[in-house]
Amino acid sequence: MTVIGFLMRQPDEQFPAAARGVKMNSYIAHAVVGHFSGSPMMVANTVSPTNYAVAAGPSELGAMAVAVREGRLLAVEFGHRSASLATAALKRRTFNRPGTPAVVDSSDSDRELAYDILDRLQRYAAGEPAALAEIAISVDHLSAFQRRVVQACRAIPRGERRTYAQLAAAAGSPRAARAVGQVMAGNRTPLVVPCHRVVASGGGLGGFSAPEGLAMKRRLLCLESQQLAAAGRS
Repeated sequence: MTVIGFLMRQPDEQFPAAARGVKMNSYIAHAVVGHFSGSPMMVANTVSPTNYAVAAGPSELGAMAVAVREGRLLAVEFGHRSASLATAALKRRTFNRPGTPAVVDSSDSDRELAYDILDRLQRYAAGEPAALAEIAISVDHLSAFQRRVVQACRAIPRGERRTYAQLAAAAGSPRAARAVGQVMAGNRTPLVVPCHRVVASGGGLGGFSAPEGLAMKRRLLCLESQQLAAAGRS
């Protein structure tokens, strides 16, 4: 199993959608296995010059990986068959992009935060309260317009939807629906920035770049609807 700069000692382990509680393989120095809420995960530092805290593990939405730097979430991957595939996708999405800052080492607080964010995302995937809106994200790579779009997207309540045009208006640029779609397509922190709640004006789902594409987007919307229905019955 590969963890950005480190190789697992044992063969890759696959995680089914509901693999909470599966025991993970051990791996080499600088990578630590931990448990939050009964779910195994791994945390490691990427090798220099891009030393971010990275945590990965299974969830009911497939294997997830998150990256943290200086107290802010940089990227999220989910929907993969294994933690190694999730971390590899994380590296392709984020660390290979021009303009991504490099650091010599990551702090203990970043590693702890990576654990915490992964735990929250695992709880979200299981239909549990997760307080994703409290997570600070990195916006250094975004323009002023893109930051407004991301902020407006994060304000969409769970279980609700907005069209690209509505999100453009909320971001102060009502004629920029196409540009909003591009911002959503480049979203590095899905689920935390809930781009799955943004849909096409004609009633279609629009696009979604996560594994399984629109099927995953539909699944997320159904998951949130079920959460709201359950909360209403309690």
